[in-house]
Amino acid sequence: MSALNESISLRRLVPEILDGLAADDPKAVHSRRDLVRINALMFNAPVMAGLLRKHVPCAPRRILEIGAGDGKFMLAVARRLAKEWPAVELTLLDRIDLVSPETRAGFKRLGWQVETVTADVFEWMENADEGRFEAVTANLFLHHFDDADLTDLLAGLQRLAPLLLATEPYRGSVPLAATRLLWAIGANGVTVHDAAASVRAGFSGMELSALWPAGAGKPIEERRGGPFSHVFAAGS
Repeated sequence: MSALNESISLRRLVPEILDGLAADDPKAVHSRRDLVRINALMFNAPVMAGLLRKHVPCAPRRILEIGAGDGKFMLAVARRLAKEWPAVELTLLDRIDLVSPETRAGFKRLGWQVETVTADVFEWMENADEGRFEAVTANLFLHHFDDADLTDLLAGLQRLAPLLLATEPYRGSVPLAATRLLWAIGANGVTVHDAAASVRAGFSGMELSALWPAGAGKPIEERRGGPFSHVFAAGS
């Protein structure tokens, strides 16, 4: 086994620089712009839209996105679904409210109603109504947690909705090597560092399925989603 492969054989969490920066720090602003491009390169928005179409049997009333960031990822998803799902109530949950008036206006033009919730996901789940949503989505978020916290998080989320869908970093040598080339799209040092950290903390095989609550039913699918992404879908 090469040194590169050996370094990613197991998940390894290290702090990501962006998480420690103020929201208005120029490096953070630049890095969030980089993330929009990275999501596009990973094709995560069309993948998530496809997962929702595949696993949600009819147009949902309410969807929750955890770790929603600036909301631009879910807006890209909504643009792919709005003709079929014209009136969705979307809750965007994150520790910091970064959703701009322009992004809110984008959802409004699609006919989607948006509520932002600024809270820690664990604290928020304690008082959230069970079964409130038809689906919970997560994009590049679950990999921030170790297995113990992920076990608790997944157990809490399965009480909120009958379906959880996630697009996460795939932990492999190709994605890790690709992070070294992000300078070519204008990514700053924060993004390059955090992208590599995300890959090392990402998922492969059936790692998320192994953490899904035993009493919540068997996960629907877990697989590699293209060269850079890992896909997880589970429902109770």
